Amino acid sequence: MKYFFILFFLFISCSKNKIQNTIVENEVIQLPDFYYGADLSYVNEMEDCGVIYKDAGNIIKNPYTIFKEAGTNIIRVRLWHNPTWTQYSNYEDVKKTILKAKAEGMLVLLNFHYSDNWADPSQQEIPSAWLSELNNTEALGQLLYNYTFETLNDLSNLNLLPDIVQVGNEINAMILQQGELQWPIDWERNSYLLNRGIKAIRDISALKNKKIGVMLHISQPENGLWWFEQATRNGVIDFDWIGLSYYPKWSKYSFTDLSLAINTLITNYDKRLMIVETGYPFTLEDIDTAVNILGDDALIPNYPATEQGQLDYLNKLKKVIKTSGGDGLVYWEPAWVSSNCSTLWGKGSHWDNATLFDQNNKANLGMQFYNASLVD
Repeated sequence: MKYFFILFFLFISCSKNKIQNTIVENEVIQLPDFYYGADLSYVNEMEDCGVIYKDAGNIIKNPYTIFKEAGTNIIRVRLWHNPTWTQYSNYEDVKKTILKAKAEGMLVLLNFHYSDNWADPSQQEIPSAWLSELNNTEALGQLLYNYTFETLNDLSNLNLLPDIVQVGNEINAMILQQGELQWPIDWERNSYLLNRGIKAIRDISALKNKKIGVMLHISQPENGLWWFEQATRNGVIDFDWIGLSYYPKWSKYSFTDLSLAINTLITNYDKRLMIVETGYPFTLEDIDTAVNILGDDALIPNYPATEQGQLDYLNKLKKVIKTSGGDGLVYWEPAWVSSNCSTLWGKGSHWDNATLFDQNNKANLGMQFYNASLVD
């Protein structure tokens, strides 16, 4: 009888609130109609560096609380395999992030980089611990499977299972390489490795009786078009989400092109789609010695480097995604403000002019993007 009422509630909730629901271990889990996300991979480090965050009312608060109250419903976090050059974005740090996100009632998108360092379109460096198996695809696939499975199993034992998992970060090139990237993609190797990662997630999902979305993430929509065509043609088909990075600075696509690309990808592959990385400057001023990544070359017409311009950009991007059939937008590192700590490249932050906090660490206008009621 209890199960009947859960199903009845599920039907009513879907029809009235347009909320997608799933039943896991006799509980109704509500999934948002649209994912409003923040990649907070740097936040724990920022707080350890002495950063204090303030909400729009200039009240000092836990940064996770600030994002939750603003309307964020999913937190993205990156995981490096064994980053000996930093104490962050390793497994212990990721556990803290997931715990803090879940404590605020937010969902979690876990981003496996499958590297000890940044993985992106320019580098997909194999973890040093796996280097001996670089040319042994089957053995390398088993290492990838075991690592993915064991990480998720450990998180499950702590009640910290993520809701969506990325198999790699901006995997335009073949994953798990050494040094200079090899082109063209060896799809026999690449599809085997990706499918091993996917299987690890599916196996944990079945073992723990929890639905976990599988995402494949490509940088820039124009690359998503050819990459997913090649991937599916080579047997990479068991995934739920297409993840895209969209930065006007590095993309050839305008909002109009982006809309067509999103609709094409969703239609051709029958998958859900989320922009999992974007960013836009609210100022061109650089307040520390770490050179900012986004300068005037990142600007597009009608969207100046102001707080209003940043908010307008995000609201427009959200509208493009929604009207094209997409289901989410994640802002990359909105809390990576300037601090006294150093990166690999300089002291401070390379993103201090593109966060969703002003230069006094107070939530800026851009943070209002999360409040769906303001524009929907």
